[in-house]
Amino acid sequence: MKRRSLLQGLAIVPLAMAVSETVHAQLAAPQLTVTGLEVFRIKVNRRGNWTIVRLETSGGLSGIGEASQSGEDEANLLFLRQFFGWLKGRSIYDVEWLRSVTAPVVAQSGAAASVAASALEQCLWDIRGKAFSVPTYQFFGGRIQPRVRQYANINRSTPERTPEGFARMAEAAIGAGFDAVKLAPFDEMPRGLTDERKIEEFSQFGIACAQAVRQALGPHRDLLIDAHSHFDLEHGLALARRLEPLNLFWLEEVTPAIPVENLAAITRAAKMPTAGGESIYGVRGFYPYIKAETVKIAMPDVKASGGMWELKKIAALAEGAGLQVSPHGPASPVGNVAAAHVAVTAPNFNILEFSYGEVPWRAELIDPPEELIQGVLPLSDRPGLGIELNLKTAAKYAVV
Repeated sequence: MKRRSLLQGLAIVPLAMAVSETVHAQLAAPQLTVTGLEVFRIKVNRRGNWTIVRLETSGGLSGIGEASQSGEDEANLLFLRQFFGWLKGRSIYDVEWLRSVTAPVVAQSGAAASVAASALEQCLWDIRGKAFSVPTYQFFGGRIQPRVRQYANINRSTPERTPEGFARMAEAAIGAGFDAVKLAPFDEMPRGLTDERKIEEFSQFGIACAQAVRQALGPHRDLLIDAHSHFDLEHGLALARRLEPLNLFWLEEVTPAIPVENLAAITRAAKMPTAGGESIYGVRGFYPYIKAETVKIAMPDVKASGGMWELKKIAALAEGAGLQVSPHGPASPVGNVAAAHVAVTAPNFNILEFSYGEVPWRAELIDPPEELIQGVLPLSDRPGLGIELNLKTAAKYAVV
């Protein structure tokens, strides 16, 4: 055989193999469409309920996602039904399509819409993992994080919002195995307060709560403080200085996210790391936030940011800027697991939020039951998200 003929023949081999593999992949890939929607509303406490969504498909597979804490439950339900109407009959692979058609509605309507879109998107990834019999994290680059460390957010579960009350809840979290605790001790401060005497009064009280939790934690566990944007720039800078002795793991959202210049100024001045971004939607929303060096740790929420694919994009954007990512998520076990599937694929992942102590039956909401080992989530390698909604628990605590 002549050299030219040999080379031409060799060139045909990989081409034929590629065509064969493509055809095989097309035949093997499950061609499923979305057919049905179920919404489960679950009573939690005074701080809000959980909303779990389940999508059904033409092949009988189903997937779950979380649409909790939009702040507007009734509007959120309307958007879930609207977006499902658009998604019905479409492929389970149409994640970017769903993003493109819901983004204008989110821009106009805010959290109720973004949380609805995010929940449906989570369902699609759960279904896709089940369709291919692999854990969902494989679609986001594969797992590189060996563990998912979680901090206990005790803010939503502390009934007695005093230094003593917060300290008791922190001690309970320590007893449950957590070595990091977060609280928002300034929540009682009215927004837009201008009375200097009142500002100082609320500031002192919040700092006292933080000090009590630090004492309960001891010097070697991590303390996280969320200011929930209750301060302006001047008082925010002062707060960062006053919290320095507590050796914070981070200080979160001292001022509102807009204008970004205020948080950026606090980040430059603060001796501790800063974190934030929980309510920002999409990679486009995070771009100016990260570009302005607003925080050291980005906190996209899988429920509010657009879903798991958007969370991965935001994590990559933060990685490029040299920032860590710690997904926000005072959520049910469903949202917690969805965020974890993305977190384990992010090189810059730091720590994940866990809403501690809200209800005693939390672990039973999913099957198999939620498990934490010394504050670490042992993410399984079961297909999809690896969990199912426990229908008996959901029915028992359903909103009526």
